[in-house]
Amino acid sequence: MNRLARMWDSDIAWSFRHSPVAIVASVVALIIIMGAVLAPWIAPFNPFDSASLNLMDGFTPPGVPNQFTGNSYLMGTDNQGRDIFSTILYGARISLFVGFAAVVFSMVLGIGLGLLAGWRGGWVDSLLMRIADVQLSFPSILIALLIFGVARGFIPPTMREEVAIWVLIVSIGLSDWVQYARVVRGAAMVEKSKEYVQAARVIGVHPTRIVLRHILPNVMGPVLVIATIGLALAIIAEATLSFLGVGVPPTQPSLGTLIRIGQQYLFSGEWWIILFPSIALLLLALSVNLLGDWLRDALNPRLR
Repeated sequence: MNRLARMWDSDIAWSFRHSPVAIVASVVALIIIMGAVLAPWIAPFNPFDSASLNLMDGFTPPGVPNQFTGNSYLMGTDNQGRDIFSTILYGARISLFVGFAAVVFSMVLGIGLGLLAGWRGGWVDSLLMRIADVQLSFPSILIALLIFGVARGFIPPTMREEVAIWVLIVSIGLSDWVQYARVVRGAAMVEKSKEYVQAARVIGVHPTRIVLRHILPNVMGPVLVIATIGLALAIIAEATLSFLGVGVPPTQPSLGTLIRIGQQYLFSGEWWIILFPSIALLLLALSVNLLGDWLRDALNPRLR
């Protein structure tokens, strides 16, 4: 109870309670995330179960009974008769999984390389930072697209759909590690010159232990802010790649895949197929990004 009381009285909790934008963004993000997690229990239909689909229900407008079957759907159906609301819930699961996994991968890679560059210095630091500078000169989505295309070239065609999500995660992660590495490298260079780190080196503490126990905890604040904002960017990157047809396979539709399917029927009058997945993606990315902005300001001592 004392720990909860201290957390409630902390600067971050006070900032959250007094930020309507952060509260609304967290509620929206929580609703979408919980809907995706609980999709098997709250979705009216399973879009991956072909036995539950009826092609006669295809292109049913929202809230209008189908002229052949009489069935009505809250957000309508797509060309295969899949309930749009259900596909959004299941599609958000894939988008969130790819986003979270890509952020974790890029964060671990960036933190590791940033600590290595900041602690070792010398040619190791110069080499890693020059690689980072070169990668920063290209848009991250192009880097992810290039890595994804090269990786698919080495994968047998029979296995491409099975490992497509993992290749997508690695591609997005490799395109976003630089920002973590640069921030951690700068913080590590500051921390290693402080007295407590110098004292640990004098008494013979192993460098790995110094880095993990003394330096790493002190650089995690900026990393968490970058990770929160990076989650929104990773979700958008997944949607962009899937929209281009080089991301998640059609057999496992994400929000980006649903938007790609919907744009084919936009000008034929079936506007709801693309509208509702686009709104879901926009709300998810915007709410996570707003939370990242709030967390950045809350952890900034100049703005407290």
